[in-house]
Amino acid sequence: MTFQTLKVGFVGLGIMGTPMAGHLINAGHQLFVYSLGKMPEAIASSGATQCLSALGVAERADIVLIMVPDTPDVEDALFGEAGIAAGLKSSTAETTGRTPKLVIDMSSISPIATKTFAKKINALGCDYLDAPVSGGEVGAKNATLSIMVGGPDSVFERVKPLFELMGKNITLVGGNGDGQTAKVANQIIVALNIEAVAEALLFAARAGADPARVRQALMGGFASSKILEVHGERMVKRTFEAGFRIELHQKDLNLALSSARALGVSLPNTAMAQELFNSCAAHGGKAWDHSVMVRALEMMANFEIGQKPD
Repeated sequence: MTFQTLKVGFVGLGIMGTPMAGHLINAGHQLFVYSLGKMPEAIASSGATQCLSALGVAERADIVLIMVPDTPDVEDALFGEAGIAAGLKSSTAETTGRTPKLVIDMSSISPIATKTFAKKINALGCDYLDAPVSGGEVGAKNATLSIMVGGPDSVFERVKPLFELMGKNITLVGGNGDGQTAKVANQIIVALNIEAVAEALLFAARAGADPARVRQALMGGFASSKILEVHGERMVKRTFEAGFRIELHQKDLNLALSSARALGVSLPNTAMAQELFNSCAAHGGKAWDHSVMVRALEMMANFEIGQKPD
């Protein structure tokens, strides 16, 4: 099969977006990029075309990817004064008779807002996919992200080769909004697993066992998980520099809890996990990795993992 070079736009070049865009550049695609923050050196020196706005990205690219923190950020990137939608409008005549331009939102945002955004982009004659990811900074760098996609099957198949450059577990969940729903579900599971690992290791340490050896023992049994492997190690080694910031996980759990209220569903343990994150944020930890949830439990116990019991 002949490789096809695509004109790809990328809006949002943070911890996740930078390595994701890098994989597309390394694969030979032509990248048009825009970010509110300072342009990462890895992108600036890559040959990607730097644009002055998201509008400029949309005018030049056939496929535009978005990777920004929250629902209002996506809305601004799409429909702000110099946003993607304005760039799509200005290029409508040029694209007549060609494959419609495509917007892919890879941020983690509200499923309800996503459905509205998709309808607005569709009304411009363009396609829309929501494709949030899981796997954190490590997954982004290693191109092993799980990608949960919502949108038409034909559009998904058209761009699946792009997703395969950034991730491994790529699933079309359903229509627009369903990808975001899957991501919210993912974040519920991750938060509750972090809490379970934190409780277990804190219990083991307070009982006088070596938490590092307990973690190693558990890795071979039914309690084994990616959270125990990666975040358990962070808890033991006290390495809490951000991979996925607590404030972002708070945002995701807010989406879960507000959506659950609208659906009449009770999520009691999700609410508890959110309160533990809130405690960490109140103690200055909102920018730390979400594995630092263990600190909230340690404060309640007046005991830290790694501390020798009396």
